[in-house]
Amino acid sequence: MLRPFDTEERRQFRETCRRFIETELQPHANEWDEAGEIPWEMHQKVGALGVWGFGVDEKYGGLGMDDIFMRAAWGEEAARAHNGGTLAALGGRSISIGPIHKLASEDIKDRILKDIVLGNKGSSLGITEPGGGSDVANMQTTARQDGNHWVINGAKTFITGGMTADYYVIGARTGGEGLDGISLFLVEKDAEGFSRTALDKKMGWWASDQASLYFDEVRVPAENMLGEEGRGFIQIMHNFNHERLGMVAQSLGMMRVLLEYAIDYAQQRQTFGKPLIRHQVIRHKIAEMSARIDRLDAWLNQICWLAEQGEMPVAQICKAKFSATKDLEYCASEAMQILGGAGYLRGNPVERFYREVKVMAIGGGSEEIMRDLAVRQMGL
Repeated sequence: MLRPFDTEERRQFRETCRRFIETELQPHANEWDEAGEIPWEMHQKVGALGVWGFGVDEKYGGLGMDDIFMRAAWGEEAARAHNGGTLAALGGRSISIGPIHKLASEDIKDRILKDIVLGNKGSSLGITEPGGGSDVANMQTTARQDGNHWVINGAKTFITGGMTADYYVIGARTGGEGLDGISLFLVEKDAEGFSRTALDKKMGWWASDQASLYFDEVRVPAENMLGEEGRGFIQIMHNFNHERLGMVAQSLGMMRVLLEYAIDYAQQRQTFGKPLIRHQVIRHKIAEMSARIDRLDAWLNQICWLAEQGEMPVAQICKAKFSATKDLEYCASEAMQILGGAGYLRGNPVERFYREVKVMAIGGGSEEIMRDLAVRQMGL
């Protein structure tokens, strides 16, 4: 498939990702889904691909460069794993790497960052709380200074990778109310007073671990504050953009898989004396799914191009995020209708992606929050 902004390097990266995913991840989609976990060696294999190394210095295991198109290519091709939970289990670290690389001391980066980027150790970002998911300004977890330490109290929840992480980037209130009073800290899993419990019985993402984190007088060294005091929210906003862009790309990849499965089934299934795909109502469903995929693909390319020019188009990303998840919802529903009972059986990507639509619409910023942020970015 010709892509308007492709270079030879980008094509090769995409092809490498696709081959890896189809050989290393896709064959285990059902097995890992039912088991509720993935082998840790897969973190190391994905780390060796370099997908967590964008924007990270080579001495920390990174690529020493960034490329938004390559980031998007990984997200889109990763959908061919046929298991969003696998991708969440692997990618939970991705939104914590940026703050560590940009804000941590050299001593901390030298000690932990390479292992995280290469998949030897896990890391997670802890922002969401039991009493306020998208309402970051109402953060209740606190950190008070005590000599050369900070003492953290509070709780986080819905933390992807929370049960398997070794390091956590935690948001805590060090000042007054609102976003200006939030700071970031690095907390290690063996810190005294820190505990975590798994969230199970989820609708989707079975292969991924999500957790609640608890902080009971957890003491961390003063140097574990990441960046400036009181500027934690601003410091992670850039990360949110990359996370949301990745979810747009993954939604696009999931839509492509759904269309492929719907077409394949419709070509094989015989109804009323002819292949299902010869029925006009089915052909119209496929045409609409394909049109939405083409539209999102063009939009994603535009956003990536703008970001590569040094302009992070926040409003465009927000609009693309909620639009992509609505289109994914449509494609999942129509693919399920085309497959009928066959799609409703566990063990196929259509059934799995149908379950995972809602977490894509909620995670990384809900559709409602994305709409509101987009309008505010428009100056309204």
